[in-house]
Amino acid sequence: MKTVTVLGAGLAGSECSWQLAERGIHVRLVEMKPLKMSPAHVSADFAELVCSNSLRSDELTNAVGLLKAEMRKMRSLIMYSADLNRVAAGGALAVDRVGFARTITEKLRSHPNVEVVAAEADAIPEGEVVVATGPLSSDAIADAIAALCPDSDLHFYDAVAPIVTLESVDMDSAFFASRYDKGTADYVNCPMTEEEYLAFVRELVSAREAEVHGFDDAGVFEGCMPVEVMARRGVDTLRYGPMKPVGLKDPRTGKESYAVVQLRRDNADGTLYNLVGFQTHLTWGEQKRVFTMIPALKNAEFVRYGVMHRNTYLNSPQLLDRYYRLRSDPRISFAGQMTGVEGYVESAASGMLVGIETAARVLGLPAADFPQETAIGALGLYISGGSVGDFQPMNINFGIIAPLDRRVKGKRNKNLAISERSLALIDTIMEKEVFHCEDHR
Repeated sequence: MKTVTVLGAGLAGSECSWQLAERGIHVRLVEMKPLKMSPAHVSADFAELVCSNSLRSDELTNAVGLLKAEMRKMRSLIMYSADLNRVAAGGALAVDRVGFARTITEKLRSHPNVEVVAAEADAIPEGEVVVATGPLSSDAIADAIAALCPDSDLHFYDAVAPIVTLESVDMDSAFFASRYDKGTADYVNCPMTEEEYLAFVRELVSAREAEVHGFDDAGVFEGCMPVEVMARRGVDTLRYGPMKPVGLKDPRTGKESYAVVQLRRDNADGTLYNLVGFQTHLTWGEQKRVFTMIPALKNAEFVRYGVMHRNTYLNSPQLLDRYYRLRSDPRISFAGQMTGVEGYVESAASGMLVGIETAARVLGLPAADFPQETAIGALGLYISGGSVGDFQPMNINFGIIAPLDRRVKGKRNKNLAISERSLALIDTIMEKEVFHCEDHR
């Protein structure tokens, strides 16, 4: 039996291991938890979600919805667990993070072709290897990667939002609704008047931040901007961002409020909710002081405060090919957020592509060669050379997917046509021999 070593059991490493194992390849999955934990992890389970519990839109008119649809067709373990552990979130796919990680862990540990090695990876092993240690890689493996990739010293700072108990939310000052009544009323909405909002912003911009070595606002990735950094950009920035009131009518007044903080369910029982878009690196004491200025959260019980950590990623266009393989040493592949794909789904998708294409090479089969007309292929092509200027982490979007060869009126109709074309291509690609595998889900 052929063997591939996968370093790291996050979203990318877990999906990659599954795809390899399902194709009859022996996987040595090396994971340092629970022997050693990163600053952001709290669970020993694989594929732990350390930031939001949302996998974003599930609609085919949205690029990430298309990417999820492609992955479902290709028997993704991550998508299987997400669907199994889904919690109500309107048109988005959000999950019970504990159940989500537990399902993935149990599936991989029980797979006959997966050998889990509890150890900290401190070097790149011999043979076929996939490095999926993530942006929170320990110092030892980060040094080993740096030795391989002298241009990998790039980074950005990532922040996590606080979580509160639902029972501590003052529902006399809040209401359940989804924006524009889209889907079911799954979000707790905490309205604020103009006076309350302006007072909140004044305190937020002057609140004391936790010390993060080397931090400056310029090093923050736009996709996970701390709420206090957004507030510094202008008094109305939050009202046009995470506190946007548009489409949310307060049932008590029948009107939109001046600003609204949304809370999204964080577990299946519906007892915990996270503050949507409120990633932060304020000190814990300041988080409690400032965030309880939100009227509905005046007595909020915080079960987790926001934290911030440095994420590292590779200069992938210079280092990796479309299969996420190291150009200077193709036996070594990378997967996950470290490659510059941004987002849970994108990280898992990179692991899926690496697993499928590595299996093809190891088994002597033709490559799947996902084209730019597919979301999963477009993402790999972008990070391996499709970016222009300074390379920055990228979420999947229709802008990097090959355009249609015909005109379609309306953005939604055009996006839907792109998605339909992509999913038809995925069906054709799945006829290749490398897709003839078991399904242990």
